[in-house]
Amino acid sequence: HVTAALAGAGLDVRTAARRAVAGVPGHVQVDLVTAGPGLLGELVDGLQPDVIVNCAGATGGDPALLAAANATGPANLVTALLAGGRPRRLVHLGSAAEYGRSPWGSAVGEDHPAQPVGAYGESKLAGTLLVGLGRAAGLDAVVLRVFNPIGAGSPTTTLCGRLAAALTGPGDGPIVLGRLDAVRDFVDARDVADAVVAAVTARCLPHGIVNVGSGEATPVRALADLLVGHAGGGRPIQEDAPGSARSADVAWQRADISRALADLGWKPQRRLEDGVVHCLEALR
Repeated sequence: HVTAALAGAGLDVRTAARRAVAGVPGHVQVDLVTAGPGLLGELVDGLQPDVIVNCAGATGGDPALLAAANATGPANLVTALLAGGRPRRLVHLGSAAEYGRSPWGSAVGEDHPAQPVGAYGESKLAGTLLVGLGRAAGLDAVVLRVFNPIGAGSPTTTLCGRLAAALTGPGDGPIVLGRLDAVRDFVDARDVADAVVAAVTARCLPHGIVNVGSGEATPVRALADLLVGHAGGGRPIQEDAPGSARSADVAWQRADISRALADLGWKPQRRLEDGVVHCLEALR
């Protein structure tokens, strides 16, 4: 989504990832963790980018894997950029899991204390703090704290991706999920990509952390009902599976997105239903 949005804005984009990607000119195969700052610095010097967008990270795994992907990788990247020959901007994707719990009915702003409740949130917060250290040392950097993205390509580690895959796949038995009592801020992945474009092209970045969400609170059960309704299936849902470790003990979350409008001139353009349809159509 980010690559498409940047290219659609007329920007020259080069991609990099641990895996090879066929049919993408100039794609670079690199691992932020194992490459280290030295090799990353050589890569950056060779490509000469004006801005680097870091979408890399892990959402699951043991603490060592999460720490490597979400903290060591960003640390290596920040170190390489600070040692580079000319200034470059870094746009890093963080997570609403860094906040942890927030009062029911509230909108959480960037100044809200970050108190994550699990290993994923802790590791993402570590990455954000490391980018903040880079910013304090002079790096032009921002962390976009993304809430719950939905849309085409939603992985099965998320509720949207898991339920959409079940609804469009074979089988007619019950779909087993965890409890759907929580309330979340769901944001279309294409809106997230537009926020990245805004951060890439902004004249300046007044703040180091910017929330990217819909600004709306949606019961998780309402998202599930939308998916079932648009899939046109009558498969029953059972809510007796273990819940997600990433969102355990967080009953409510809604983003205050006023800073995104003030700093980046960005606000979401798509409805929840748009993301649901986009997710299902991609699978079909």
